[in-house]
Amino acid sequence: MKIETIATNPIEGQMPGTSGLRKKTRVFMEPGYLENFVQATFDAIGGGEGKTLIVGGDGRYFNKVAIQTILKMAAGNGVVKVIVGKDGILSTPAASHLIRLNKADGGFILSASHNPGGIDEDFGIKFNGQNGGPAPENLTAKIFDATKTIAKFKTVSTAEINLNACGSPSLGAMEVQIVDPVESYSALMETLFDFPAIRGLFKGGFTMCFDAMHAVTGPYAKAILEGALGATEGTVANGVPLEDFGKGHPDPNPIWAKTLMDLMMSSAAPDLGAASDGDGDRNMIVGRGAYVTPSDSLAILAANAHLAPAYRDGLAGIARSMPTSAASDRVAKKLGIGSYETPTGWKFFGNLLDAGKVTICGEESAGTGSSHVREKDGLWAVLLWLNILAVRKQSVAEIVSDHWQRFGRDYYSRYDYENVATGSANQLMQSLCSKLPGLAGQAFAGMTVTAADEFSYHDPVDGSVSNNQGIRIYFEGGSRAVFRLSGTGTQGATIRLYLEQYSNTDIGRDTQEALQGVRAAAQSISDMNAHIGRVEPDVIT
Repeated sequence: MKIETIATNPIEGQMPGTSGLRKKTRVFMEPGYLENFVQATFDAIGGGEGKTLIVGGDGRYFNKVAIQTILKMAAGNGVVKVIVGKDGILSTPAASHLIRLNKADGGFILSASHNPGGIDEDFGIKFNGQNGGPAPENLTAKIFDATKTIAKFKTVSTAEINLNACGSPSLGAMEVQIVDPVESYSALMETLFDFPAIRGLFKGGFTMCFDAMHAVTGPYAKAILEGALGATEGTVANGVPLEDFGKGHPDPNPIWAKTLMDLMMSSAAPDLGAASDGDGDRNMIVGRGAYVTPSDSLAILAANAHLAPAYRDGLAGIARSMPTSAASDRVAKKLGIGSYETPTGWKFFGNLLDAGKVTICGEESAGTGSSHVREKDGLWAVLLWLNILAVRKQSVAEIVSDHWQRFGRDYYSRYDYENVATGSANQLMQSLCSKLPGLAGQAFAGMTVTAADEFSYHDPVDGSVSNNQGIRIYFEGGSRAVFRLSGTGTQGATIRLYLEQYSNTDIGRDTQEALQGVRAAAQSISDMNAHIGRVEPDVIT
């Protein structure tokens, strides 16, 4: 089999962000686009010679075609072995686990996370390193630099590998091992949680609905929830992964998982509702009549993690992304352990996890995980909730209420302003930055600013500094507003406004009512209407 070196040209715009490279699917289908990014990655990691890689994705449109391209390029670059999920399927946390389990040199994960899929929707690719986590910033910078100067890529000309059955075919000198995507992940979960207790929970009549959103976690949830744990058949809804996610938006929040939310707020609600996203790294938790915010879920999981076997000896520390509420900080303080505030992006948790400084991490965007892998893990969070429910023998609502009574409540909401003209979004952020030095002491809509800054992160492990990570504005009375430009979209800009109000006495109010003051102050400070022509968001979570 002959290795081919094919001439190519740099392609503009191949800048990997915090979640890898995301573009419209048709962009990835353009000749050379995917190949340029993959070859740039090989060049950035010192080539493929002698390496073992993991490859898989969330099953969205173009997933299988892209895998065949990557396999041929891996062979062309001298990779000795590639482990692929059957049918090209691997959830992001399962891929992270396989990298660690097999001591692989890294892996390509094909997903645009929670973005819609299809030929006219979104596609994505990212490279995870030897620790199983997303490539650190120094590596993504090398990849980007390589895409600007690339002149050729290496591949082989051969028939496609059959991904529909487990086995070990070869591609020239390279071994391709096709594995059950669920098996090793399920075995890992059984070492972390009290499966007998959870089986007893279901056997006792506990009911649940897990909405897989026609995304990657369907097979995982079927095998673990309905198989290993004995949940009633049909507990997993929308469990077959589809290339277009059934024309849906695989983002587990009250807007896009509305069918599940409607069920959980009805008289027919089961005891627990849960959902996961396109690539399986996010989660939503809903009790009967009780939605649990991701920030609260992180704090509650951390406060109760000792009830699961893997965490019975306690946590080393807790980390959260900067926009996430301070609820988990209060848990860390109560437990006497470290708490860390990082930029958005799971790669920032990697150093803390590898150094043993933290055990559990989370983001307000519904990502939660622990030291078992180096990615957020949607099904892991659901299983930890089930473990807690099995031991405490209380409802979700009762556990949430008890947590607020003990720690106080962080009223919290995120406002997404989508498809904002990029220039207008940048002007709003630049204007805010210019105001920061003079904000302290000023009152806006009856709220007095106590401090304001642009968040910079100093990594306590490697000393690296990440600047320009979002604008934080603090107010008297325990309120905070955060402004960020999101990097998860494929067109226009998304401005995200995060609102938070803490109370240790008045914990029973409506969330939006409790946030009314800080919302008005934030919109006034930013002069939002003047910059983008609106104050009402597209999505509230």
